[in-house]
Amino acid sequence: MYSHDIKDGQFQPDQVLSAAFGLGCQGGNLSPHINWEGMPQGTQSFALTLFDQDANNGKGWTHWVVVNIPYRVNSLPRGAAGSGAVAAVGALQTLNDFGQAGYGGPCPPPGQTHHYVVTLTALSVAKLPLDKTATPAMAAAAIAGSKIAAVSFAATYER
Repeated sequence: MYSHDIKDGQFQPDQVLSAAFGLGCQGGNLSPHINWEGMPQGTQSFALTLFDQDANNGKGWTHWVVVNIPYRVNSLPRGAAGSGAVAAVGALQTLNDFGQAGYGGPCPPPGQTHHYVVTLTALSVAKLPLDKTATPAMAAAAIAGSKIAAVSFAATYER
């Protein structure tokens, strides 16, 4: 799994979290490009999450949950969350910790470095029994219950 928007563990300042991409700080709140290759045997769909490990006093913060990504799909383009590209492939965005279905871009407090983990999970079912009102905890439980394997990468961002 890789992203054109995240290099060497760092969000690219002129791409993902520049003024065009940030949330709360400023900008367009564009989700990063994510690409993956291959899948474990038995994969029927994928789930993708973006999680800030440092937010909420170390309890973490879910920025993005996408479920029911068909097994034939191997990427989501930059800006997919708000462009209709997620729905176009038959996937579903559930609630994030901002209380919105879709992507909420990273924006840590000034002077803090936060660690963001992007995880792609191969699932044994084509569709999880979730809708756009599913909370991050509900989505996490459903993903865990159908998980075949997962791969993650981490990136940091400081503002």
